[in-house]
Formats: sequence, structure tokens, C-alpha cells
Amino acid sequence: MGNAEELARERRARLAAERLLDLKQAELHEANRKLSAHARDLTEEIIEKREETQALRHQTTEALTQLETARGKIMIAERRLWTSIETVQDGFAIFDHSGVMVAANAAYLAPFDGIDAVGPGVGYEALLRIAAEEGVIDTEGASRDDWVEEMLWRWRTPAIPPRTIRFWNGGFAKLVDRRSDDGDTVSLALNITAEIRNQAKLKAARRRAEAANRAKSAFLANMSHEIRTPMNGVVGMAQLLAETGLTEEQSLYVETIRSSGESLLVLINDVLDYSKIEADKLELHPEAFDLEQAVYEVTRLLRPSVGTKKLELLVDYDIFMPACYVGDPGRVRQILTNLVGNAVKFTEEGHVLIRVSSLPDAEGARHRVHISVEDTGIGIGSGQIDHIFGEFNQVDGERNRKYEGTGLGLAITRRLVEMMDGEIWADSVVGQGSSFGFYLTLEVAEEQWAEPPEIPPWIRRILIAGAHFPERDILRRQLVSQRLPAHAFSNAGDLRDARPTLGDVVLLDCGLEDAAADALGNELRDGGFDGPLYLLSGAPTNPDGVFTGILQKPLRRHDVLRALSTSPEPETPDLPAPTPLARTERRRMRILAAEDNRTNRLVFSKLVKSADIELQFAENGLEAVNAYEAQPPDLIFMDISMPEVDGREATRRIRAIERDGRLRRVPIVAMTAHALTGDRDEILAAGLDHYLSKPLKKADLLAHIADACPPDCAPPLPELEEAQAARA
Repeated sequence: MGNAEELARERRARLAAERLLDLKQAELHEANRKLSAHARDLTEEIIEKREETQALRHQTTEALTQLETARGKIMIAERRLWTSIETVQDGFAIFDHSGVMVAANAAYLAPFDGIDAVGPGVGYEALLRIAAEEGVIDTEGASRDDWVEEMLWRWRTPAIPPRTIRFWNGGFAKLVDRRSDDGDTVSLALNITAEIRNQAKLKAARRRAEAANRAKSAFLANMSHEIRTPMNGVVGMAQLLAETGLTEEQSLYVETIRSSGESLLVLINDVLDYSKIEADKLELHPEAFDLEQAVYEVTRLLRPSVGTKKLELLVDYDIFMPACYVGDPGRVRQILTNLVGNAVKFTEEGHVLIRVSSLPDAEGARHRVHISVEDTGIGIGSGQIDHIFGEFNQVDGERNRKYEGTGLGLAITRRLVEMMDGEIWADSVVGQGSSFGFYLTLEVAEEQWAEPPEIPPWIRRILIAGAHFPERDILRRQLVSQRLPAHAFSNAGDLRDARPTLGDVVLLDCGLEDAAADALGNELRDGGFDGPLYLLSGAPTNPDGVFTGILQKPLRRHDVLRALSTSPEPETPDLPAPTPLARTERRRMRILAAEDNRTNRLVFSKLVKSADIELQFAENGLEAVNAYEAQPPDLIFMDISMPEVDGREATRRIRAIERDGRLRRVPIVAMTAHALTGDRDEILAAGLDHYLSKPLKKADLLAHIADACPPDCAPPLPELEEAQAARA
């Protein structure tokens, strides 16, 4: 090979090396460029990481600071919590889910003082056994094992019930345990020692109060009996003495004795009623009763107390409301008697008006019955309205000092109304009068009045003449509601101008100011009026022959309608009266009266002296039984409180004799001065049939005698003989 070729090859090799060098340099340059870029990226990343590290270091420092602050606050809160828990007298403890004590305050551990095993770390079962075995707990008669098992059963229930335990020293704690969601149990031992002791003191005080109340009730019952026994003689003898021939002065004395005795009985009844209400011993006895009749009975009962006053007793009973309701009729009458009696007592002239209305409920089965008593009396000051409903309270003033009273009537009335779920109120104007109202919610009784009697078609007009507007207006409205043509006049002149004639009925008030009723009646008869002429009178009286009859005031709509329905038509002549039948020969009725008090025996004999009977007395229960065995009477009046054998035991023995001998049951009527709630039921439970409270009333005795008269006996009373003759 030549030198040229060698040079050419070397040149090619050099060129190849140069190209390779350029290539490598280019690669090295690219690698350096990439390395430089990567270095820049790493530098930037390092800078970012350094900044993040600085931020994290700052956050860590702040977190550590906050953690230290929170730890300090937690420690302070925990210390305060436990300090507070330690200061309370109640025990506090925490048990974990396995029943091991985690923590407890000193009050919880105090009963276990000196027992090192009791503290955090002790199990609940071990705690119970230590309490039982060391005598910390009074197991109250149960064995230690039974007590522990009972407490463990309680602890294992899902909802742990409270439990009261007693310690050896007489202290008491109420255990209240609650489980948390994580299974721990918080246990509270509430110290109720003072509460238990206070309850014991209250129970002892209540027992003493109840004993005192029973003693008071027994005292009142005995005093009532002791007072009523002599009062029977006082009132009974006064009643009998009033029926004898007396001078005017003697009649005044007897009436004073009678009214004073009845006032004393009212006082006794008020005190007994208030005592029963105060002791929550007063009971209501609901039954179906005629409310309208009860209202009129009260007015007729109080009519004698009006006396010589220029006073009218009026009743405005809503003509569209029922008459019969379900309630306690005795207590309703007592409420009305108290209110109407007060109105009469404090009213000298004018009227006392009883308004009765009702509002049915949605179903109509119950009515809200409103009753108001309005008077035209002395009135009550506005500041005294609430005062008068208090116990023993009366309106203090010169005007009412002359009126006697216990001050209990309105207090008893208010309590009775409240017992019947009602309300009472009063309005008054001094010098003009008062209005007392109350409402009761009563159930409508199924039995009601029958249809009103049919009025004869010949009646053309009903003419009413009365001086008192409310009275004649009430009567006119009652008649108009029955579609009767009623016309009211205020004086005799207007009645004359109406010219009563054939087809008219005249209702003439005895209190007309411009004419006497008898004289006006004779004037009408002389003028040719021969139709029905009725006298309206507030007191029983013997009417002049010119009158067809008397209608007792206050007028009851049914009584007026009944009188109209039976009014004779003028053209119809009077029929001759039937000839009474002759009395048949029969034995006299035998009556046995057991009474240990000599005065009461005398009173009884005088009260029944008008009856044609054979009367025998027994001075005690034993004599009554012996008299019955000797000859059974037709009727027995049995005193309850007698020596040796009382009335209850004597009745039981007589009933036993009747059962053993299969004898006819003899009616036995109790005579007693007992008047407290429950006495009647207790007495009748001994086998007696009826009950009379002393002082005895002549009408009640004669009514029982008439009811018990056997068919084979001669009628003991003249009216019975007449009734038998009429039936024959």
C-alpha cells in the first residue's frame, strides 16, 4: 500500500474521529444541559421542602403549645370537678365495663372507712360482699348472701333501678346508677337521711293530726247526741204546748222556745257539716230527683220565716228545661235553704226571687244548671263580697248586727257547690239588694214529668190580679207557654174593667193593695160571675165560700195547670158528697216504743196521742226484746243509745226471733240523736227499716204509723179511715 493510501486512510480515520468527537461533544453538551436543568429542579425542590419543613416546624411548635395549654386546662377542669365532687355530701363513683371501680369520692368511700381493700381497683361484687360481711349495710332481715345476690341482679339489669339502702348508723342512701355508651357505669349514692327522717316526722304528725281529727269528730258526734236528746224534749214539748189553748202572751213564749230550739239545731247542723267538710268526710249521694219540686219545697219550708214582712217568695223556673236530674237532692236543698234563708233574713220588704235555667251540652245528656237567688234587702258592700264566703265571717256593720247567725252557712254552701264541680258568686248594691248565683253540672234523669194535664176547652180567658209585678208576670208567662190566654192586672179596678164572665177563670192574689180579696171575691160573685175563682195565698188559710180553692204561693206551674184542668164548668151543678162508710170493728194497732229517757217518753206519748193505738214503752233494749216475745207489736220505735242492750243489739235479737219462729217481719224505726255521715247506714245495717233523727216531729211519727198499719187493724188516724171509706 502506498503512502497516499496510508494518508487517505489516516485522513478518513481522523475525520471519523472528529465526527465522533463532535458527536460525543454534542451528547456531552446535551447531558450537561439536562444535568443542569435537573440540578435546577432539585434546587427548587430543596428550597420548597425547606420552606415546608420550616412551616411544619412552626405548626408543630404551635400544636405543642396548644397541647400543653389544653393539658393544663384539662388538669384544672379535672381538679375542679373532683374538688366539687369531693365537697358534696352525696357519693360518686365510676366503674368500668367489667365492674371495677375506676374512681370514687370521699363521700362514696366514707362508709368503708378503715377498710383498705375498698378503693379504686375493687370489683363491684367484692364491694357488696365487704359491705355485707363488715356490717356496713343493714340488710333489714335478709341474709348476707341473699342481699348480695339481690344487689348483683339489680346491677346486671339493662336499666338499673334505684335502690334505697340503710347503713349501720341509721343513715340512708339512695343508689342511682346509669351506664354510658362505652359500658362504664356512673354510680351516685344520694344522702337521703334527712328526707327519710322528715318523712317519719311527717307521718307521725299526720297520725297525731288524724287522731286529733277522729277525737274531734267523736266529740262532735257525742255532743250532737247529748244536745239533741234534751232538745227533743224542748222542741217536742213546745210543739205540743202550741197545740193547746194559750193566751196571746203564752203563744209568744212557746213560739220563742220553739224557734230558739230550732235555731240551736241549725247551729249544730252547721258545725257538724263544716267539720265533715273540713275532714273530707262529707259524701254526696247522687240519685234521680225533681229539681223543680226541690226548689218549691225550700220556699214552702222558709215561708213561715217571712212572718209579717211585706215580702214575696217567688220562683221563676225555666218552662223549657227538664224537671228531673241526677244529683244529691239533700245537698241541693241545703244550698238553696242557705241562700234563700239568708235572702229572707236580710230582706224586710220587696221580694226574694229564685231563677232557675239550664244550658245543655252537645249531647244533651248533661245540663249546666244555673240558679240565682235575688233579693231586695240591705245589700252588701263591694269590699265584703269575698269576705262573706269565709268561715265564721259576717258582714260587720250597724245594719246587720241585729241578724243572728254562725257565719258558716255561706262557707258550707261554697264548699258544697265546689264538691259538685260548680261555682258560686255574688253581686250586691248596698241598700238595693243582693244576687247570689251558682251553677251545677247535672245529668238529666230519664224519668221526667208526664205531659201537662189537659185544660178544659170551655176556658176562654185566665185573669190574674196581683200587686207584685214579678209574681204575676212569671205566672202569666208560664200559662202563655202552655198556649193559654192569660191576662195580668195590677189592681182590682183593672180586673173589674175586664168584666169576668162565663168561660173565665180568675186567679186573685190576697195581697192586692186597693181591695181585700174576700170583698173583691164577693163583689165578683154578686156581679154574676159564677166561674172558678182561686185565691193565691202565701200561707195556709180557710178561704171564704166564694172561692173555688186556694193556690199556695210561690205558684208551681203544675199545681196551677192541675187546678185549671179540674176546675168545674159553671153550668155543671155540684154533686152531693158521698156518705162516709161506718167504721168496722177491728183491733187497735199495737206500737212498742223503746226509749230510756223519761222526758222523751213523755214527748213521744204526747206526739202520738191523736192516733188511736195501743202504746207500750220499754226503758231499754232488753225490755223491748222481752215485750216483743210476750206479744209481737205491729210497729216498733227503737232508740239507739240505751243502757244494758242498745237499739242495734235489740233489733238483731228481734230479727233472730223472727227468723227462728218464721214470724212476720215487724217494721222497726230507729230514733237517734246521732247525725254524722255513716250513722244512718250503720244503724240500718243492724236490721232496722227506717231512721228518724231527734228531735222527733209529729208528722214523721204519724206517717210511719199510718204506713205500718196492718189490714186487720182499725185505722189509727181519722184521715186513714176516710181514705179507706172512700176506697170502699
